[in-house]
Amino acid sequence: MKTNFQGTGVAIVTPFLIDGNIDFNSLSNLLEHIITNGVDFIVSLGTTSEAVTLTSAEKKEVMAFVINTVNGRVPVVMGMGGNNTAAVVEEIESTNFEGIDGILSVAPYYNKPNQRGIYQHFDQIAEASPVPIILYNVPGRTSSNIAAETVLELARKHSNIVAVKEASGDLMQVMEIIKNKSKNFNVLSGDDALTFPMMALGAKGVISVVANAFPTEFSKMVNFSLEENYTKAQEIHYALLEIIHQLFADGNPAGIKAALAILNICKNNLRLPMVAISDRHFSDLEILINNFKL
Repeated sequence: MKTNFQGTGVAIVTPFLIDGNIDFNSLSNLLEHIITNGVDFIVSLGTTSEAVTLTSAEKKEVMAFVINTVNGRVPVVMGMGGNNTAAVVEEIESTNFEGIDGILSVAPYYNKPNQRGIYQHFDQIAEASPVPIILYNVPGRTSSNIAAETVLELARKHSNIVAVKEASGDLMQVMEIIKNKSKNFNVLSGDDALTFPMMALGAKGVISVVANAFPTEFSKMVNFSLEENYTKAQEIHYALLEIIHQLFADGNPAGIKAALAILNICKNNLRLPMVAISDRHFSDLEILINNFKL
């Protein structure tokens, strides 16, 4: 099983029934939809999964179901992070990693540590983790940016820190990491709309939201970029760009769940505090999806 995590990763949603329980039938449908359409790895229990609304027991159920359904066909990454370093380390030490090929660990949120605190947080996680780690930098959600030098220092010290999911939107920071990283460390886009330009700069893939709904098309765009066929990659990038914009216009994962409902893959149900997108946004998205073609 390759664990260098490049190409198209998908941050999968957690489908819910109308009563709020997990819809495992739809989760199975979603996994088959994305695996059979060319994605390279799965990320479960990330932001898009609404993991913060799942109980500990539900998280274990979801991971067991994902591992069993994927059945080794592609690598599986588990979201595992937080703003209490000791609690994250304890969770790692108590987790059975059989069938889990890596973890995605978000920067500490809310308490806004400085770079020394961020470094020491991930330093302890790396010491504890028996599987490769993808750092997740998303300042728009965490209010704390992992600086390029912090990423590079962590990657230099820990061979099991193998990639960063960069969702800062700061292409100067992305370029600094790409320019100075080792060949064994990958930069992955954390923003669907910026994946094409980031890959043109040297990123090696994405952890995508839109690929829940459009795995074939987005994977082709990523693969063309890896092959440096930027003309074909650009064509797909622009074909999908308006849909990507609409998916995030009224919140994530509300947008992608609406898209999956339009495609009859899962129901448009979320857990509070997330709610479904507005009727207007749903209508706009439905028109875009129904008219989509390459």
